[in-house]
Amino acid sequence: MPPSGPRGSLLLPPLLLLLLLPAMLAVPLERGAPNKEESPATESPDTGLYYHRYLQEVINVLETDGHFREKLQAANAEDIMDHLNLLKHFEHLDPQNQHTFEARDLELLIQTATRDLAQYDAAHHEEFKRYEMFKEHERRRYLESLGEEQRKEAERKLEEQQRRHREHPKVNVPGSQAQLKEVWEELDGLDPNRFNPKTFFILHDINSDGVLDEQELEALFTKELEKVYDPKNEEDDMREMEEERLRMREHVMKNVDTNQDRLVTLEEFLASTQRKEFGDTGEGWETVEMHPAYTEDELRRFEEELAAREAELNAKAQRLSQETEALGRSQDRLEAQKRELQQAVLHMEQRKQQQQDHKAPASNPQGQLKFHPDTEDAPVPAPVGDQRDVDTSEKKSPENLPPEGAQPDSQHL
Repeated sequence: MPPSGPRGSLLLPPLLLLLLLPAMLAVPLERGAPNKEESPATESPDTGLYYHRYLQEVINVLETDGHFREKLQAANAEDIMDHLNLLKHFEHLDPQNQHTFEARDLELLIQTATRDLAQYDAAHHEEFKRYEMFKEHERRRYLESLGEEQRKEAERKLEEQQRRHREHPKVNVPGSQAQLKEVWEELDGLDPNRFNPKTFFILHDINSDGVLDEQELEALFTKELEKVYDPKNEEDDMREMEEERLRMREHVMKNVDTNQDRLVTLEEFLASTQRKEFGDTGEGWETVEMHPAYTEDELRRFEEELAAREAELNAKAQRLSQETEALGRSQDRLEAQKRELQQAVLHMEQRKQQQQDHKAPASNPQGQLKFHPDTEDAPVPAPVGDQRDVDTSEKKSPENLPPEGAQPDSQHL
């Protein structure tokens, strides 16, 4: 079965493209009348790898599609050569032959994909180790924050959870006779006394492609994992269950997959059932909690790394807090300046309005504006009543009185 899921998607598209390119480069020929004796069709060289048969079947199906063949024949040779030039830069292609894609190129491609998947599994193990160390770090820090009585109660509760987690049925070694017979009986519903390895292989080769891939193998471990992990139980960590599944699959691949192509053939499977280890399982499978993922030194270095990162984050948070306070003060100053400008504008508007009111001309009772001549330098005449008083005062002013001792004029008598 070709790999499926995220791992298979890394491998199948480039393999299919690379196998199709030699066929795309073939120049179509005009054929005359068929000869009575036709030469037998040449088959592509067998790589000896189990991807070859699958990909060859895909190519055969595509070649029976007339529309697809027309598209291949009408393909632009320059475009095809551009694709080949691109493929030359791949490190998994044979550097001794950069013109055609041969069996060696396919073998190198599968080896590279297999190495990439192995690195993916290694990264998964490292991520799980850090997860376990962080969980232990948080547990210890929580206990340190409690009082003596509370700490003793928390420790007692934790020990009780660990005890319940360890109390589970025996876990069979993955790939062993006991483990396969249990699947045969409980999942397949067959008589355990009539267990047949070949029949078992055919039953669990879901797509009947002649191999068991990683997903088909991991499906065989579900029964064993359910003995240890239950999502309803507080003490069972589902993250640990996935790590356990990966460990089981790696154990089977290490002991059964002899050519290390991450696929188990019928021959490899049957050969594994003939080994002594197949029937001798000892005390069973040792689960994750029996093999700590880290050492105390690794935990100490991890905690030092966490402390350094926490100090860095605290320093950054302090700088951000200071910058926030500075921005707040700048905002307050800007608001004060804004208020001052608003007050100044309001004051200027008021003064402008007052000046306009002072210069506006008066109006008569009928509402008509009453304009006055420019009398800035001319004296304003007084009212009539006031004018009489002014004349009298002018007559009585000292300048108009006769000097002392002078006789009044007879005309004024």
